[in-house]
Amino acid sequence: MKTTKQLLLAAALCAVAHTSSAQGGFVLFGESGSAPQPEHKVVRPLTAPYFHEDAFVTTDLRAWYVNHQFYGDTIGGEAEVYALQIRLALTERLQLVAYKDGYTDISSGALGGNDGWNDIAAGLKYAFVQDWDSQFHLAGGIGYELSLGDDEVLQDTDELRLWLSANKGFDRLHLGFAANYRIAEDNSKNTLGAADMVTLHAHADYYVNEWFSPVVEFNGYFVTDERPIGAPFSGVDAVSVGGGESEDTVTGAIGAEFRPFGPELGLRAAYETELTDNISLFGHRWTLSAVYEF
Repeated sequence: MKTTKQLLLAAALCAVAHTSSAQGGFVLFGESGSAPQPEHKVVRPLTAPYFHEDAFVTTDLRAWYVNHQFYGDTIGGEAEVYALQIRLALTERLQLVAYKDGYTDISSGALGGNDGWNDIAAGLKYAFVQDWDSQFHLAGGIGYELSLGDDEVLQDTDELRLWLSANKGFDRLHLGFAANYRIAEDNSKNTLGAADMVTLHAHADYYVNEWFSPVVEFNGYFVTDERPIGAPFSGVDAVSVGGGESEDTVTGAIGAEFRPFGPELGLRAAYETELTDNISLFGHRWTLSAVYEF
């Protein structure tokens, strides 16, 4: 934990000393630049809300509702998640990200019927490159998940997270990629255990007009170290179940963002399904969200 605090402090000091170049929106310390052209504005990730982080430094609120259907007859049932994320631009290159919280309601024959609070997670993101002329952005971050959630809904796991994000625009077409390395502590209180994991996330959206953008996304969850036990299925991002090294999961999603009230508010929906053929908690899900930037 001491090492984590030192890394967070070093990132903050580095960012304050660096020349800023982000554009638009509220910045706590310093002044923001002008907003990018409307057709260059990227849709924020629609799926994998805990781990799919873009490379932009913004101040916004993101409300999420997820209806998650578990895989087939082996596990069966569903989970509903309600969450609110907060992102705050501390400087034009440094962002505070409160990326996990909320409430989960599980209804499943194998996992039981329980509801409770999720773990709490937050971190810092630093933008190494913010080139609005070439539409290229690169950022990295570090975060920590605190085991404050309820083990009845398979939470209660401490986890260190490191990530790297990149975005590249081609006028109206916008591409994004994020990679995470998640290191779980051995003190998980849920009986199905946790695991170290690499997750990969890809994004593409197209600015059709001022109020509509279609989106395609892919997410991959790959176990690198199962412990203390390897459950016979992965919890991906739904619950804190690490799974075994043979339970890798890849999903695909299609969705859209609607902006009927202006560019500051995005109303979004996505349908996501598992593409790999194994036993997983993923199954398929609907994700509804709203992003308000200011």
